[in-house]
Amino acid sequence: MAANKAKDTKPERLLRSALHRKGLRYRVGIRPVPGLRRTADVVFPKAKVAVFVDGCFWHGCPEHHRPARKRGSFWKKKIEGNRDRDAATNVALHEAGWTVVRVWEHEDVDEAAERILNMVRAGSLTS
Repeated sequence: MAANKAKDTKPERLLRSALHRKGLRYRVGIRPVPGLRRTADVVFPKAKVAVFVDGCFWHGCPEHHRPARKRGSFWKKKIEGNRDRDAATNVALHEAGWTVVRVWEHEDVDEAAERILNMVRAGSLTS
């Protein structure tokens, strides 16, 4: 697992490029809430929007996730733990006044960027 990238993955880079083309400027790989040990992939601090790009395997995509054949119980526990952490992160950020956007790696990047743009605009109006 050490060889798997934690940040700057291809889906993240593609999404960031699409966001940049739409004129959005953002922070990369920071903690939206300093006391919370969670790092978002793309952050819009002023609008309080945190974006997470979730891999289909690592986060158990309902559409594409296929259970591992080797060490199945280990991987099942690992994926469930990731899902639980994602849910806890969503709750913690919502309680801190943030909007959380989760994008699956298989999603169309332009559609995801448009969705994020709308969230950022909405968040900027309330700030």
